[in-house]
Amino acid sequence: MRLEDLVVYQLAMEIGEEVFAIVDQWESFHKWTTGKQLIEAADSMASNISEGYGRYFYKENKQFQYYSRGSQSETRTWLQKAKNRNLIDNETHLHLILKLDELGKRHNNYIKSIGKTDDQ
Repeated sequence: MRLEDLVVYQLAMEIGEEVFAIVDQWESFHKWTTGKQLIEAADSMASNISEGYGRYFYKENKQFQYYSRGSQSETRTWLQKAKNRNLIDNETHLHLILKLDELGKRHNNYIKSIGKTDDQ
């Protein structure tokens, strides 16, 4: 299986791109404070999934998946801060939180599967 075929990777990439498009519309101050942190957290989800996937040993892969899961939590925090600061509306916040919920469920299942097949 290729990295690009993993649903968790696809979802993480989608969220990262959506977050970037949102932050790109903000004024400079908000981009370089809240926006920078939000983008880094959101992009870290997919980058850690891919880095772990590329590791030879499944224990290393799992460790990077845990990093990615931590970035999911960080992304939630920055989305809440963006909402609190009126940088995103309730609908956008809810949409992204629901996508993070879906990613979290699928990611936990992926983590459980690592090391159980020869594919990992």
